[in-house]
Amino acid sequence: MNRKRSLETLAKPALLESDDAEDYDFTEINDEESDGSDVADGTTAGEDEDDNDEDEDDSFDDEDDSFDNEDDDQDDGFGDELDSDKEYQEIEKEMNSKNLFRALRRADKTEIDPFYDSDSSDEETHNTVGNIPMEWYDDFPHIGYDINGKKIMRPAQGDELDAFLSAMDDKDFWRSVHDKMEGKDAKLTSEELGLLKKIHNHEFPDSQFDPYAPTIEWFTSKVEVMPLSAAPEPKRRFIPSKIEASKIMKIARAIKAGLIVPGKSNKPKASDKPKFYDIWESAPNEIHRPNHIAASKMTLPEHMESYNPPAEYLYSPEEEKKWKETDAEDRQKNFIPQKFNSMRRIPAYERFIQERFSRCLDLYLCPRTIKNKLNIDPESLIPKLPKPQDLQPFPSKLSIEYKGHSARVRSLSVDPSGQWLATGSDDKTVCIWEISSGCCVEKFVLKHSIMNVSWNPNKNASLLAVVFDNQVMLIVPTKINHNLQEATLELLSDILSQAGNPTGSCEWSRPNEEEQLLGFRVRIALAKGITSLSWHRKGDYFATVSPDAATSAVQIHQISAGRSQTPFRKSKGLVQQVLFHPLKPIIFVATQRYVRVYNLVKQELVKKLMSGSQWISSMDIHPGGDNLIVGTYDKRLHWFDMDLSARPYKTLRFHKEAVRQVAYHKRYPLFASSSDDGTVIVFHGMVYNDLMQNPLIVPVKSLKAHQPVSHLGALQCQFHPTQPWLFTSGADGNVKLFC
Repeated sequence: MNRKRSLETLAKPALLESDDAEDYDFTEINDEESDGSDVADGTTAGEDEDDNDEDEDDSFDDEDDSFDNEDDDQDDGFGDELDSDKEYQEIEKEMNSKNLFRALRRADKTEIDPFYDSDSSDEETHNTVGNIPMEWYDDFPHIGYDINGKKIMRPAQGDELDAFLSAMDDKDFWRSVHDKMEGKDAKLTSEELGLLKKIHNHEFPDSQFDPYAPTIEWFTSKVEVMPLSAAPEPKRRFIPSKIEASKIMKIARAIKAGLIVPGKSNKPKASDKPKFYDIWESAPNEIHRPNHIAASKMTLPEHMESYNPPAEYLYSPEEEKKWKETDAEDRQKNFIPQKFNSMRRIPAYERFIQERFSRCLDLYLCPRTIKNKLNIDPESLIPKLPKPQDLQPFPSKLSIEYKGHSARVRSLSVDPSGQWLATGSDDKTVCIWEISSGCCVEKFVLKHSIMNVSWNPNKNASLLAVVFDNQVMLIVPTKINHNLQEATLELLSDILSQAGNPTGSCEWSRPNEEEQLLGFRVRIALAKGITSLSWHRKGDYFATVSPDAATSAVQIHQISAGRSQTPFRKSKGLVQQVLFHPLKPIIFVATQRYVRVYNLVKQELVKKLMSGSQWISSMDIHPGGDNLIVGTYDKRLHWFDMDLSARPYKTLRFHKEAVRQVAYHKRYPLFASSSDDGTVIVFHGMVYNDLMQNPLIVPVKSLKAHQPVSHLGALQCQFHPTQPWLFTSGADGNVKLFC
């Protein structure tokens, strides 16, 4: 008891008034007392408030009372904790070493009575930030501040593996919750678990609450006649209030002074209030959930599936036999319609389980997708084209029909003056017609079928080139253009003197006297058969195509010099047609799938046009020289803009059969195509000088020109040089003029 009393005397805070108290290190005390014990907190507060003497004296008085009470009750003092001499010596040693507060803290190990209801030490927290959202501290390394204003650092947080291991090792893991205020897990007591269980089971949390307590009627249900209190009304109820009178006088004086304007609100205007904008006003509030796609519904049964279908739905014996012989996957219906007099006679459906299983597979395995349907007006997708009536003139009606050939007419040509028409046929004849009257003026008979006829584009000459077999015959008609015959013979005079001298793979020769009397002037013989011929714009050159000749498929012949030359050593593919550029020294060579453009001066390839088709049949160049149309045997017509791309600008599919011939008009914005289906389609093709504007292509007329014979229809078409007229020839042996 004496030992305990001496310790009480030494432990009093009054010892701080001694001179030795100045040497104590209070920083160490603050660091050691961060655990929140009552004695340490009281001591720290006393040390921090040395300037306030009254508070310090009060705290000392309270401590004196507490120590005095410990003398009366031996159970509440230091108790059995200081009975050992070893522990007492350690405390006394710390006191001698001037660690007084450490000794006080170690000596004060009073136990808390667990049955004392007013004790709330377990509800206290070290974090003093208050009731605020702890998410505010997510970006900081600390989670708050203690009672001394020091930062409480965030405890170490493990990863998912640490959480899993702690869940496996900690047997109380299931009853632990995370305390965001302290940053650690708190263990729930049995009472708290019971409270949670009651709330989860929708029970009353308070076990003492009786929901079925008897009702206490504080007031009776009967209406009483006499009041419960019959006290008279006080006098103040009938006398005007002096307080209200003073308020009214105050308002009246303010009105007289002009401080208050009657009828005008003193509230601030809405415009005077500060404007605040909700930055999340336009944020979407929809919750993105997985879209549920309902299964497609089964098709409803038809009349054929009825137990008593109409007679027209029943199969005949032949149809039933054919249905049985057909493979199951090729059948349109997987059952045979049957007829029963009543429903009770209907047998069980044999394919019921199979169809149910197939339906389950469709629901289970078939993916479902949502396709966004675009609500687009179909008419808006169609380009706005002008009406054909606004694009006249163009050929629309049959005007003249030229009859005289007994076989298919493969070629025709109009002379530069626009007065004469030459046609070549498989009946081995070449006819010259007067266009205006339709009269056959002159007729030439040869030994082979005529493949091509073409007038010389020079207006000062009357010369016709006729292609048959492997020869080219230059003819000067004797019954037309008498004024031009002499000029034409002068041009051919040099050729006549050089005839008979072979030049390379070609042989220039002079016909016999009988043929010369008929108008035949020069014969050019090649090694292989010739399929097409095209003139240069000046009329001095023309090119021939011999597809079977490997090295001399394309040859250029000069009339003034009487010689021929081969511009290409080797042909890249099967050559179909050759054309000269109307303005530049450029030649177009069409093979089966490509059109190659060569510069004759530089002797180089300029461009390679890709048609995308399998077989090119014909082509023609626009008078401007920048656009090209190509006809193909796979029913297509391609328009190439050579300044735009090497691929077709437009692909037109109006014919049902192969396209045989395409042609441009020399003056009007027209072009046409003839096909084996017997039709000739006329197009309006306007080419603008503005390079930023694309050509305008409009189909204006479909002409039923010829009847197909042996799968061959309209074989040739060509425009009049000056008028919007169109000449056509076909396999039926007719030549027609459309105006």
